[in-house]
This record gives sequence, C-alpha cells and structure tokens, in this order.
Amino acid sequence: MRRKIPSTAALIAFEASARHQSFTRAADELALTQGAVCRQIAGLEEFLGVELFRRSRRGVLLTEAGTAYAVKVAAQLDAVERDTLALMGAQGAMSLELAVVPTFATQWLLPRLKDFQRLHPEVTVHLTNRTRPFLFADTGFDAAIYFGDGDWSGTEAHFLMHEHLMPVCSPALLGGQPASAERIAKLPLLQQSTRPYAWRQWFSAQGLNVARDMTGPRLELFSMLAQAARHEMGVALIPPFLIQRELADGSLVVAMDRPVPDNGRAYYLTVPERKVESAALKAFRDWLLGEAQQYRETS
Repeated sequence: MRRKIPSTAALIAFEASARHQSFTRAADELALTQGAVCRQIAGLEEFLGVELFRRSRRGVLLTEAGTAYAVKVAAQLDAVERDTLALMGAQGAMSLELAVVPTFATQWLLPRLKDFQRLHPEVTVHLTNRTRPFLFADTGFDAAIYFGDGDWSGTEAHFLMHEHLMPVCSPALLGGQPASAERIAKLPLLQQSTRPYAWRQWFSAQGLNVARDMTGPRLELFSMLAQAARHEMGVALIPPFLIQRELADGSLVVAMDRPVPDNGRAYYLTVPERKVESAALKAFRDWLLGEAQQYRETS
C-alpha cells in the first residue's frame, strides 16, 4: 500500500515558509517563484485536508496545526539531510555520530579530538548538539556525551568527570572587593535552564535561604552564561574547566572557591547496548576514558 506521505518538494517549501513566515522569502531561499511556493503549500494543504497558513493582505501566519506540523517536519528533514551527508561522506570509512552537550564539546572535547584523529585516521567523528535526553531508537546517534546520573535505559554509561559548578563573574562586578555568599546573594543571578535549582543548592550549602535564588535571566548553555557574566550581567554557576580561557585572561574570576555540592550527576559517555561491539565506538570509548582519567588526575 502506498505510504501517506506528501511530496518532498512540498515539505521543503512548507518548512522554509514556516521558518520565514513568508512565501516570498521562502521562494528566494529555494530559488523558486513565489507562485511555485504557493502552489506547493496549497497542494500540501489539500493533501492533508488541514489549513497550515492564514493568508491576509499583510502576509501569512501559521495556524496552530501548521505550527505543530512545522516543528515535526523540520526535525524529519534535518534527520534526512544528516543521514544523506553521512552517507555521501562515508566513502567506505568508519564514522561515529555523537550527540554532545554543546559547551563541553567545544571547550573540552574538540581541543583534544585531534589526538583521536591522529591515532585513528580511519574513524570520522560527527558531533551534533543535544541538551536534552532522547531515545537512541528514534535517532541515528551511535553514542552520546551528556550530563546526568548515568541511568539511561538500554545503554552502558561510562563516567567521565564531575562538574563542580563555581560562582563566576566579571571582576568589574565585584569592584575589587572580596565576595561573600551574602554579597553574591544581592548580585544579579544568571540562571541555567537545564539546572534550575543550582543556585538554591549553592546558597543552601553556604547556610543561606535566598528568596530570589531562582530569579534572573535564564540561559540554556554554559557558553551563553559565560558571555553574559563577562558582560557584567550577573554571577553564573559554571564549571571552571569550561572557561579556562576566560579565567586565564581575567575576563572572568571565581567569586568564591566553593562549588555546588556533588549531587551524583556527572558527565558520561553513553552507548546503546546494540552498539557496544562497534570497533569504531570501542576505539573512541577507550581513548575518551583515557583522556578523562588524565584530566581528573591533573585537575
């Protein structure tokens, strides 16, 4: 039986139109006429029996159904593109698709990855950002480097390192004066969306109950927190190993050398059980665990 799937051309036109909220800009991106994009969208709506856009003299606006469908279509097109590029670039070589937490990847993993490439030139490592848990069965990832408790069903978890969040800020924010927990409590607090209770845990460890411990700009990545802290927007809780450059050049300082208490969560390499015998993955796992052990012993 024929699959109930719209044409790829229609989905691509819809994704671009939804992203731009404009048929004209979608047409420019896709090197099509506006009329061609309109026909693709109209055909898709007829196929689905659902209105995806509301048209007006001022332009187009996604309907509620169109908004929900756009998110799903974009994710599927991204997956098809990633798989296509992986196949085109494989050329018979071994490759690994890794999901990684972004700042850990850019600040710790990537500076070391050239050594793995030197030792294993036959293995190509592809990195994709993922900040939230996911199901390996729903993706093409071979493994993930993530922050959590190591309990991920159907996987083997290999401990890499603890996080040790420290309060850091621009030295200008302290004005040359020593910091205390009481003083930090009065400064703007930068929050991380994936660790919403970090400041509460830190203040509690200092014997303080701070009413505004969850108040402040909420950012998703440590790299965003670091930039905000550098520009004197507030104090952030960041692992020092992710901001070595900023600490070295003095644009950030550790306000107090007291980390958030260890809560059992850490960075792990997580491998699906069905992938544990992969030769490329074994080589990467052994190398990564060696690098992590060396880091722990010298830090």
